[in-house]
Amino acid sequence: MENIAKLIDHTNLRADATAESIRKTCQEAKEYGFRSVCVNSRWVKFAKEELKGTDIKVVTVIDWPIGGSPTEVRVFQAERAKKDGADEIDPVLDISNFKAGDYGQVSKDLKALAKILPVKIIIETGYLTDDEISKVSLMAKEAGCYCVKTSTGMDPKVDIETKIRHVKIIREAVGPDFPIKAAGGVKNMNDAKKIVEAGATIIGTSSGVEIIKGTEARSSY
Repeated sequence: MENIAKLIDHTNLRADATAESIRKTCQEAKEYGFRSVCVNSRWVKFAKEELKGTDIKVVTVIDWPIGGSPTEVRVFQAERAKKDGADEIDPVLDISNFKAGDYGQVSKDLKALAKILPVKIIIETGYLTDDEISKVSLMAKEAGCYCVKTSTGMDPKVDIETKIRHVKIIREAVGPDFPIKAAGGVKNMNDAKKIVEAGATIIGTSSGVEIIKGTEARSSY
């Protein structure tokens, strides 16, 4: 199996994150060879500077964790993230409009964001039925998103076996080559291997170090 570290978006989205904790997250990414560092937007410039000279990406979340802002607000956040040096954005799906069946507005929102930076759209599978997971995953692909992400880790918790099933549903919807990011609740190497075998190509976790070192993580995100 491919080196798991290279699949990990090493995440620090804590509300009480400090410059020192973000620096530590970046140092860990360099030490273990993680794919990226994922931080709140206020830390994008800082993380970019900390990771200068590496190929580690800087990822930031948009409209996290609810996804309830108007498109123009989300676009502004994405444009600011790009200006500050973000390589990718992970916006939260406009779940309310999707659940209400306003698919046109959801698609318009996704297309607007996808014009700015590569989008890994967080669909929050814990709120969705299996059919909805399939539908929104295909919508995201058609709207120009480059990846579907399962969760913020803040949606209704699902066990690892349910998350694996959700990844399989997404994979069936988007086809064999489209990236899928599994996030929320991946705490150890066994879980990481299972989720990759199910079809995930990226893992979002704050427990990257624990996964690689083989120790059980205390928190999921």
